[in-house]
Amino acid sequence: MNITEQNDIVEAAHAMADAARFAILPFFRAQGLSADNKLAGGFDPVTEADRAAERAMRDVLARLRPHDAILGEEYGHSDGTSGLTWVLDPIDGTRGFISGTPTWGVLIALSNDAGPVFGIIDQPYIRERFVGGFGASFVDGPSGPMDLACRKESTLEEAILLTTFPEVGSATEAAAFGAVSEKVRLTRYGMDCYGYALVATGQVDLVIEAGLNAYDIQAPIAVVEAAGGIVTDWQGGPAHDGGRVIAAANEKVHAEALAILSQY
Repeated sequence: MNITEQNDIVEAAHAMADAARFAILPFFRAQGLSADNKLAGGFDPVTEADRAAERAMRDVLARLRPHDAILGEEYGHSDGTSGLTWVLDPIDGTRGFISGTPTWGVLIALSNDAGPVFGIIDQPYIRERFVGGFGASFVDGPSGPMDLACRKESTLEEAILLTTFPEVGSATEAAAFGAVSEKVRLTRYGMDCYGYALVATGQVDLVIEAGLNAYDIQAPIAVVEAAGGIVTDWQGGPAHDGGRVIAAANEKVHAEALAILSQY
């Protein structure tokens, strides 16, 4: 992939993030916002903001990158001919979105057969955008632009650990998470995609989750890895298809946590 195509991809990704912000923000903390439930045996909400944001991003791709494939949470897969796929989650953390918390985000990744090569985690309400790939690794937000860099020296005993749901996933997965949580300094919950951004900014050391889809994790993979971190499944293999995922700030804390998770 030459520099010209990389620049085209970056331009399209930022255009999609801008379009999604514009589509989403009128709905955030709006009185009377309704949510449909996508899950028969629980609560997995989707709102018109989710749908509007994905439509807006797909419109950008139709204009700027019509030959690329698309995998989006709300509107599924669209074929392409370029060998590249945009993986889109218009609102990662819709539960947080409808609760008014600012930990949800727009996830945009560009992937080839090997996995994500470029990604954006965008938080529209606080106007914070985390970018990783093609040699870039930065955040731009209320404090201005800043390079991303994961913590290099932390150990499991010193670590801050994040996840979204206290139950994590199945009973076995919850037990695995609990075994890691017992070893760290601090555990926090409810972060959605923002947790991965905090790994990339050097604020926390670990995110451990289960039951993820490709569109939940591909943008975070690109951002965390560009910042020097590691993202794998619980056996140390590729995580770009989702499932059980660990994002770590450095090799040491990754290895220590993986030694526990891989037993489950």
